[in-house]
Amino acid sequence: MGDLTNIGTLFAFIVVSVGVIILRRTQPDRPRSFRVPFVPVVPAISIVSCLVLMLSLPLETWIRFVAWLVIGLVIFFLYGHKRAAA
Repeated sequence: MGDLTNIGTLFAFIVVSVGVIILRRTQPDRPRSFRVPFVPVVPAISIVSCLVLMLSLPLETWIRFVAWLVIGLVIFFLYGHKRAAA
């Protein structure tokens, strides 16, 4: 359970870091409540660090992570499709 929590949290950090890079490039003048120094260097280091930690986790954790991710995405899109049609 701990490994699954770790891989999920590390994946979330990667998504946030990618989002910081994308938003800084696509909307550089957008008002922000906090600043990230040395963009895109700090987010890139964060992405690499999280990937290294994720790769150190066992294969069984990766299989469970992908399974839960697929289940979550299916529920998300089915729910969104149902709500969009209403």
